[in-house]
Amino acid sequence: MIEFKAKDILRASGLSPLGISNLHVEKDRKKITSGHALSPLLLLRDKANTKVIIADGYHRMCSVYLLNEDATIPCKII
Repeated sequence: MIEFKAKDILRASGLSPLGISNLHVEKDRKKITSGHALSPLLLLRDKANTKVIIADGYHRMCSVYLLNEDATIPCKII
């Protein structure tokens, strides 16, 4: 397990954040604000393209990013 800031994960993946209008993002945001812990993200290093692939947890990452882009997110790297 390792932790990275939400903004760093987003930048390394090259993806744009989903907005609050996304049902899954809103659901995860509500979990966070009510104090529930979310599962760690599963990340994959794409060395050929020098990017990080979010294999599992993109909606969770977007939810955290929208609340606080400097928040750290637990991750597993494979």
